[in-house]
Amino acid sequence: MGNRYAFFEKQYIGRDYIRICIRLIMAAFCFAAYVYERDRDNTQDLFLVVGFGIIGVSILLLFLIQYKTTIDNKRIIIEGLWSAKRVEIDLNTITKVRKDTYSNYLFNNPVYNLHRKGSVRFYSSGKDAVVLTDRDGFEYYIGTQRPNEMFLVIQAEMKA
Repeated sequence: MGNRYAFFEKQYIGRDYIRICIRLIMAAFCFAAYVYERDRDNTQDLFLVVGFGIIGVSILLLFLIQYKTTIDNKRIIIEGLWSAKRVEIDLNTITKVRKDTYSNYLFNNPVYNLHRKGSVRFYSSGKDAVVLTDRDGFEYYIGTQRPNEMFLVIQAEMKA
């Protein structure tokens, strides 16, 4: 059974390790406050509810897709969450493709279609990105979990 697309990847909002750690630390703080406040006040139940709420939201975020990247027929299609505008990049206008790190920062916010300083950025998690440069010098930073595969597929699509 063959693949339908040359490349297909889903990026999830809740699968960034640093964000998961932050949410788990907040939940652990709530549970510790619950244990500490158990014999003191009537607010201890609130800490327990908030702690389980944070864990529940974290579990839901693990399955929430931020964007899907599809490469096929000499174009890249990036579809976002619910009402986000669909972005199509024609590979015939691309002059240069390279692999790069998305950012040197430890914490990066997930973004979809962020226009910044002559570039458009798509990022969910990880630190790798494929950078496309078009004829006008405009750059597209596409964050991916599989940069080598995406890079090779884009090069193959551009040659075909």
